[in-house]
Amino acid sequence: MRILCTGGAGYLGAVLVPKLLTAGHDVTVLDTFMYGDTSLAQYCSHPRFDVHRVDCRDPAAMKPYLKDADAVLPLACLVGAPICYLNPIDAEILNQHAQIELLNMLSPSQLVIFPSTESVYGKNPKLCTEETPAKPLVTYGTQKLEVEKALEKRGANSISFRMATLFGMSPRMRLDLMVNDFTWRAVKDRSLVVFEGSAMRTMLHVADAANAFVHCLSMAPEKHEVYNVGSIFVDKVGLCEAIKKQVPEFCYVESQFSADPDKRDYTVSDAKIQETGFRPTMTLEAGITELLKGYRMLSNSKHSNMP
Repeated sequence: MRILCTGGAGYLGAVLVPKLLTAGHDVTVLDTFMYGDTSLAQYCSHPRFDVHRVDCRDPAAMKPYLKDADAVLPLACLVGAPICYLNPIDAEILNQHAQIELLNMLSPSQLVIFPSTESVYGKNPKLCTEETPAKPLVTYGTQKLEVEKALEKRGANSISFRMATLFGMSPRMRLDLMVNDFTWRAVKDRSLVVFEGSAMRTMLHVADAANAFVHCLSMAPEKHEVYNVGSIFVDKVGLCEAIKKQVPEFCYVESQFSADPDKRDYTVSDAKIQETGFRPTMTLEAGITELLKGYRMLSNSKHSNMP
């Protein structure tokens, strides 16, 4: 297939692109390289890889690259609630309006696999399925949900992945993701104050996230399909305990006096995508081991979506 991947030099894209090439696809990446410009450098000699510096907020700049694509993976985004709070106008333009404009430029025959977020579930004590009403608590989740609605109107050849919080090493590393952040603090600070320690999250290794995209490229859905992707359940204290098993000198304390402004709290079922044959392979424990190895190479905490 001929695949167009916007934001393909980012945390997820830098893991996904080589998997797409290995699977035999032709891959074109559009990116502004705002977080660095070398995450895909090693693939420039690959005959089926192409890359262009393009701002995905500019429809005219994107249009020439759309017509030949069999599938479009719109990864370009300001990812995560904190950066959306810091840059609300940029986030609304890139995360919502530019994505919907992109959909309007595509033909009905082109497959779209859109990376949404499980943040759309907000705070929910029940196990969330794709049928659970979405009630996002953060702007990032609201913007992703609006694009999902546009994909629902588009209908056929439209897939939304409601993705769990990612973790793991990537050529374009991020330390502001929960597992990555807590593990970094365990290694560098040896201590951590935990807020809202019982708040649950669903986690997903970045390699498994990339594998989900590769897996679903063979689909041709007759209507918009939504899939939860991610099956590792853990609360913040449980995550600290998992890290402490591998970093025994790590100490953490749960704050009894301050609350976390982030009130998201949910667990999510990925049974629907597993029914298609997809299986995540990386455990939380294996991911922490990987991070501990990777952090021996990182000298500072500049690897983040936050300035």
